[in-house]
Amino acid sequence: MKITLLIIEFVLSITIVICVLMHSAKGEGLAGIGGQAKMFNSQKGLESGLTKFTGILCAIFLALALILSVI
Repeated sequence: MKITLLIIEFVLSITIVICVLMHSAKGEGLAGIGGQAKMFNSQKGLESGLTKFTGILCAIFLALALILSVI
């Protein structure tokens, strides 16, 4: 049982890293000086879905980490 949970935890960690790397860059660059970077801050549909998916994966990862710490 514990080995199965550890394998799931490992797969989740790799998947979270891939999801985070798929996010678009949020750097303001030089536009942050004049306040222009906040003008185009809306998320597209795919980016919003990816954010939700990453959050769900992180919640599952944390829950499994808590379960593994008790076992």
